[in-house]
Amino acid sequence: MKISGGKARGRNIVAPRSDCIRITTNRLKESLFNIIGPLEGVHFLDLFAGTGNVGIEAMSRGAETVMFVEQRHLHAEVIRKNIQRCRFEECFEIITSSVEKAVPLLLNRREYFEVIFADPPYERGYVEKILNIPGIDQLLAEEGLFVVEHSVREECIHRGAFQLTKQRRYGDTVLTFFRSSSAVSRGGLS
Repeated sequence: MKISGGKARGRNIVAPRSDCIRITTNRLKESLFNIIGPLEGVHFLDLFAGTGNVGIEAMSRGAETVMFVEQRHLHAEVIRKNIQRCRFEECFEIITSSVEKAVPLLLNRREYFEVIFADPPYERGYVEKILNIPGIDQLLAEEGLFVVEHSVREECIHRGAFQLTKQRRYGDTVLTFFRSSSAVSRGGLS
């Protein structure tokens, strides 16, 4: 597994020996970042971060800060090692917690992000749960993107606080893009 673009392009990152981790492929990452566009000055939130693969790619491509949320301590340590391997030892934070517990913490700290990326375990009901966590929409900056990676066998059409803007299918995986329905003015993509 390699970083595909930016300052750390070509650097290898590692994954723990674990059957409970699914890696976002390089092809999917490339498509994701082509759709998102430039990341200079962007605050990026990586939920269900796993190895940190996507968040580190964002760092490599110029994100100002990256926040990783990963519940498993082993995976959080792998994220830290991968960040060191790529020589990005500034402008990041790893929160070792469930997403449900991390959201109130981030809200309390008045954090917001231009890009939120979530890659929950496939086909376990997490997609709708994530989109319905109280206050999660308040973490998204005006004009920000909330991207969910999920299985084609899971519906991701939530309306509530988010407006679905597009979906892209890559084999058995779908990237679903949302924007905030309320678009509270707190900043935005530069």
